[in-house]
Amino acid sequence: VNFREKEKQVLDQILGPGRYDARIRPSGINGTAGEATLVSVNIYLRSISKIDDYKMEYSVQLTFREQWIDERLKFNDFGGKIKYLTLTDAARVWMPDLFFANEKEGHFHNIIMPNVYIRIHPQGSVLYSIRISLTLACPMNLKLYPLDRQVCSLRMASYGWTTDDLEFVWKDGDPVQVVKNLHLPRFTLEKFLTDSCNSKTNTGEYSCLKVDLLFKREFSYYLIQIYIPCCMLVIVSWVSFWLDQNAIPARVSLGVTTLLTMATQTSGINASLPPVSYTKAIDVWTGVCLTFVFGALLEFALVNYASRSDMHRENMKKQRRQYELEHAASLEAAADLLEDGATTFAMKPLVRRPGDALTLEKVRQCEIHMQPQRDNCCRTWLAKFPTRSKRIDVISRITFPLVFALFNLVYWSTYLFREEAEEN
Repeated sequence: VNFREKEKQVLDQILGPGRYDARIRPSGINGTAGEATLVSVNIYLRSISKIDDYKMEYSVQLTFREQWIDERLKFNDFGGKIKYLTLTDAARVWMPDLFFANEKEGHFHNIIMPNVYIRIHPQGSVLYSIRISLTLACPMNLKLYPLDRQVCSLRMASYGWTTDDLEFVWKDGDPVQVVKNLHLPRFTLEKFLTDSCNSKTNTGEYSCLKVDLLFKREFSYYLIQIYIPCCMLVIVSWVSFWLDQNAIPARVSLGVTTLLTMATQTSGINASLPPVSYTKAIDVWTGVCLTFVFGALLEFALVNYASRSDMHRENMKKQRRQYELEHAASLEAAADLLEDGATTFAMKPLVRRPGDALTLEKVRQCEIHMQPQRDNCCRTWLAKFPTRSKRIDVISRITFPLVFALFNLVYWSTYLFREEAEEN
């Protein structure tokens, strides 16, 4: 009881009415009234609950501490019996006018009691500690998304006192502590850097501190949810090349279904990201995959046109062959009639008439001799497929996978190299 009475007496002595004015700034570090008050700051990151790409913000819960010296608060510790005095009312002592420059929202914690305390040590040292939750702005560069790294800052500055009156510094030793086993759903906290960020305005220069948190995005989530499904859709669209060219309903439904699914996948990805003016890595991927799926659908349109063209050509050949056979039969009938009773003079113009002696075999030989020699192995291989529509399908079976594999090689080498370059 006597000990508590002594604490009460000391508080009344240093904070009693007319003895201490919380509105007056304490003197400088050397006790000189004209010098700036030096306030050391340190924070303890308890949790990072959310990093929002769309709103470009993140939420953090931290314990914030400030420490400074106020010569007016020195007291007798009675031979070390009183280590420090504890207050919960910050209005009773002078407080630095610190604010979080990039704060969007914030609140104190009052369960079960207000999570705040002030400790006054015998030498006049004041320690202010409070637990707060903040939602802070974090401008992001999404050019490498989702292979990107983001730097989110926590900025603390003086609102009214200039550097001539108040100066913030990081506490010596370990100014920023992070809770062990910090878990983030889609990011990893790689490191953090502390620095100063003093700002000059037309009313003076104001002290500012900042800590930069470097987050690396976890790629495994996007590999499973975006990249692999897009690859599967592109490969499924290639199944159309192996279907019969006459299976029009199957090939059309396959092409349209994969195209719509790919478009839905792309729109879902863009819905979770802000509308930025530059191209992101995920835009390149989804755009090329959508182009491949659309190209497979156009390939069938080309195959269908070539198939109808082949049918028309085959019909023309059949008609031509039928005409030649009928014409040859009529010539043979006329020749038989002439042999039976007509004169050789009458047969002469019939035999020598241009085109009458040409048969179907001679026409084919003429066509073959008019074409250039196909010694190329690729052309020899393609000659195994009689129709142009079949050749288009066969070429597509090889060309589409090769081009897509080449795109993957260029894509991953480019963006992974850029990621390593930005890291260094």
